[in-house]
Amino acid sequence: MFAEDRAAFIASLDDYSLLVIDDLGMERNTEYAMEQMFTVIGSRYRSKKPLIVTTNLKLEEIKNPPDLAHARIYDRILERCAPILFSGKNFREEGARATKAAAKEVVRKDNKV
Repeated sequence: MFAEDRAAFIASLDDYSLLVIDDLGMERNTEYAMEQMFTVIGSRYRSKKPLIVTTNLKLEEIKNPPDLAHARIYDRILERCAPILFSGKNFREEGARATKAAAKEVVRKDNKV
């Protein structure tokens, strides 16, 4: 996107009554990515509209960011969002086991023919 298109897109995010940011912390760790994330979070912060952020980061990582760029983002998130820990079984691991078992079965059948 060109800069003016990007600015308009980010500004348009405040038109939504709720913004969900999925998997915070998995974006590329570049200066550009951090700037864009700060712009989105900062804009939402100023609009005072609801925000849901999902992440695999631990609360301690968010409370103790590695640098100022992350601190500026995480501080705004912590002010606007209430941390909720979801724990339990990792359903992806279970799915991976089922996929591996199915693949073994296919290979076993192919070797018998």
